[in-house]
Amino acid sequence: MSTVRAAADDTVHAAPRAEDLAALLVARQRPPRAGALSASLTFGWRAMLKIKHVPEQLFDVTAFPIMMVLMYTYLFGGALAGSVASYVQFLLPGILTMSVVMITMYTGVSVNTDITKGVFDRFRTLPIWRPAPMVGYLLGDAVRYLIASAVMLSVGLLIGYRPHGGVVGVLGGVALLLVFAFSFSWIWTMFGLLLRSEKSVMGVSMMVIFPLTFLSNVFVDPRTMPGWLQVFVNNSPVTHLAGAVRGLMAGHWPGADIGWSLAWSALFVVVFGAVTMRLYNRR
Repeated sequence: MSTVRAAADDTVHAAPRAEDLAALLVARQRPPRAGALSASLTFGWRAMLKIKHVPEQLFDVTAFPIMMVLMYTYLFGGALAGSVASYVQFLLPGILTMSVVMITMYTGVSVNTDITKGVFDRFRTLPIWRPAPMVGYLLGDAVRYLIASAVMLSVGLLIGYRPHGGVVGVLGGVALLLVFAFSFSWIWTMFGLLLRSEKSVMGVSMMVIFPLTFLSNVFVDPRTMPGWLQVFVNNSPVTHLAGAVRGLMAGHWPGADIGWSLAWSALFVVVFGAVTMRLYNRR
């Protein structure tokens, strides 16, 4: 009995006291807090991992762009330009712009899905830069836009598109398109936070995107439209963007369209980025 009691006493004395544990935790150096760029890139990598585990998500940036290019080129080329070869020079930069702008809505769908699953509640408790989850979504989607651009340009080259601006012009057009798409996506993050289901986000997004993309210079020159319609089309952000991308890839420098595209991009970030973060902080 005495032996058991002595062993118990030794165990009690050997066990660390609460004060010692607290002192050890205080003395231990904590890892530095993640910076804004590091946190944003981490969430961007998370978006990439989601694509890795569900590769069907790339359907809208692979099969869909190919279908759009082939369908509109061979369906309208002969009627609008007299030949497919002539029309594809005008159409491809426009249809590239349209496709990338349309797939920006999936940013809002991803945000809404994470909110529904409760993941956002965890994000808001992390000691990180507050906009990092939102910026991460946009960075992840930028990779999707690059894939869509590469697919469409490859198909275009196969069917006769020849960018006279060369590699520099193509890269400049794609870079401008990515800047605009990143900024435009803030609209859908706002809807992702406001609406209660991903179907609602997609429905509202379609109501906004379809008028903007089809009522533009993507398919035809606005000069052939009625005067009242030209007023809207000539001032549409998609028209300015498509004109800038088309001009850069053709080897020109459309300064006015580039300036308007960058101005629209800045406006989207300032207005909808601020609204998005206000909604995010209040959830």
